Amino acid sequence: MKVLFVCIGNTCRSPMAAAILSHLILKENLQDWHVDSAGLRDWNVGVEPNPRTQNILKQHGLKTKHLGRLITPQDFMVFDYILAMDTSNLIELQEMASALEVPPKSKIQLLGSYIGRKEDEIIQDPYFSQGMGGFHTAYLQILESCEKFLRQQTTFNDKE
Repeated sequence: MKVLFVCIGNTCRSPMAAAILSHLILKENLQDWHVDSAGLRDWNVGVEPNPRTQNILKQHGLKTKHLGRLITPQDFMVFDYILAMDTSNLIELQEMASALEVPPKSKIQLLGSYIGRKEDEIIQDPYFSQGMGGFHTAYLQILESCEKFLRQQTTFNDKE
């Protein structure tokens, strides 16, 4: 299973989601999973995640070695799931996928749709928030989404 998380700048939400899902996979001792994150803009290519992202991960015993990168056309052919953080990310990803010469392999979805509550489908961008409050909220939304995504994937695969 290959999962790519995408947000606009690849500095807050998507690297946080990748770190959280990677931790959950490790905890469940799952094999053959690959998790990554990417951005839709080149602002943070080659740069570590936002210090507040790293701080919230550290508060929860998690780490990331991620360096920002842009999503590529190849990603649509390699990843099983591309999970967007908000509606604008989702629309842009869908437009990119429809412009490809061949249909993408990836299922493109909102990460927050796994929470199952309409009001929580959008993972709020904490970048412009003051302090750590927005990062704490994003962390909790992402954690719940990743737990439910993982549960759904492992339950589905157990039935095959």
